[in-house]
This record gives sequence, C-alpha cells and structure tokens, in this order.
Amino acid sequence: MSWLNKPATETQITHGQRLWLYILAVIIMILLVTPTLIVIPMSFSDSQYLEFPPETWSTRWYNSYFGSPEWMRATATSLKVAVLTMLVATPVGVLAAYGLHASNVAFVRAAFVLMLTPMMVPLVLIAIGAFYAYVQLKILYTVTGLVLAHTVLALPLVVIVTGSALKSYDMAQENAARSLGAPRWKAFMTVTLPQIKFGVITAALLSFLTSFDEVVVAMFISGGDNPTLTRNMFNALRDQIDPTIASISTIMILVTTCMMVLAQTLGRDRRPK
Repeated sequence: MSWLNKPATETQITHGQRLWLYILAVIIMILLVTPTLIVIPMSFSDSQYLEFPPETWSTRWYNSYFGSPEWMRATATSLKVAVLTMLVATPVGVLAAYGLHASNVAFVRAAFVLMLTPMMVPLVLIAIGAFYAYVQLKILYTVTGLVLAHTVLALPLVVIVTGSALKSYDMAQENAARSLGAPRWKAFMTVTLPQIKFGVITAALLSFLTSFDEVVVAMFISGGDNPTLTRNMFNALRDQIDPTIASISTIMILVTTCMMVLAQTLGRDRRPK
C-alpha cells in the first residue's frame, strides 16, 4: 500500500489523506450505477411483470418493442426531434457563446444570465407556457414545436460548454488572422472553431441527449401523430407496468453511453505531442 504515501496533488497531499474522498466517490458511483445495473437484467426477463433477478431469460420484450408500430413511430419522432434540435441549438449556442466572449459591452453578464434562464425556471412552467403559446400558433403536437422547445432547453448547455472552451482559447490568434485580411467569419471558421471543436462536439451531443431524454415538456406539447418515446414510456408506466419499458430504457442507456464515448473520441486533441 505504498501508493497511499505518494502525493496526489502538487500540494503534496497524499492518497492516504484523500482515502475518505475516494471511498465517498465509490459509494456515490455505486448509488448512481446500481439502478442501471438492475434495469438491464430486467429487460431480458420472460416474465409478464418487471422482475429482478429474472427467473427465465428472454428477448421477448425487445421483440415487443421493435415489433410495435406505436413504439417505432415514437422512437422515430424522438430521434428526428433530437437531431434537428442538435442542428439548431449547436450553431445558435456557439454563436451566442462566441458573441458573449468577444463582446466588451457592459451588459454581457446580464445577457449570459438571460441565456441560462431555461435552466433556472422549473420545466413544468416552461411546458405550460409552451403549451399555451403553441395553441395560439397552431403548432401543438408538431415536430416544429418540439424542436423549438427542446432548442430552448439545450441552448444553455451549448453556451456553457462552448463558453468554457473559449475561455482557454487565445483570441490573439483570431485577431492575427483578421489583421492579415481574413473576414471575421472566415477567421472564426478556420482558426477559432478547429481549436474549440471538442467543446462544440460535446455541446452538440449534449443538446441531442437533452432532447432525446426530455419528458416533462414533451408531456404537454407532443402527441397525436408525433408522440415522443419518453412520453409513451411515461404513459405506459402510468397505465400499466409494461416490461417493454425496461428494454427501451436499456437501449436508451446504450445510446447515451455511445454518444458520450463518441464525444470523447471525436473531440480528443489529435495534435502531435
């Protein structure tokens, strides 16, 4: 156990002195991961009810999910809305973060706080407001309405992540390109954007996941021909305990994990050491 006496930080704090922190981190991780580890085996149960541990293993509920037109329609809607949300929220959020970072006006901090408002307001209030607004605009239960609402929810994440990437970037490099005659948009695209690509990719994937996993707003503004997957899952749990939910949850966990791994892979700094 000699590693316990080795320094863990530049302040010479040893691993032994931080042992309590490691133990606490492991306990928190177990509490977060355990529900996931329970859902995955339940999805392979042959029982008519949610059962853990499964007495008989089967892919029955996966077949039920993939063979259901209703579930497939909801999945297609969720994927379509998530992709469109990512395509809208990412460029808008990146431009907003860039504008806030490069601006010297006095109310920049107030504008930044305003951009984060959707994170501060309870989701149910946003959902109610969107519902009444969409009734007037006649876009209730439409893909357009879902994309607009989910974009509002995803924008704060894009602004925060991209803004953090910009803080570690030296604007003098872009200014040098502009001094050599490059228009601002070209200097941004060729100099700044490649150096903050990790933040942009991460923000894009987070906006996708924000839309794909969102349920509260979707309960109010999705439905009809465009129900989302999470809305149908909530209704299925409310009306009956359908084990198909476990198989869908497992697939969503897999999608989320793959997206985060993809973010780490694509956003990794590939510059030579």
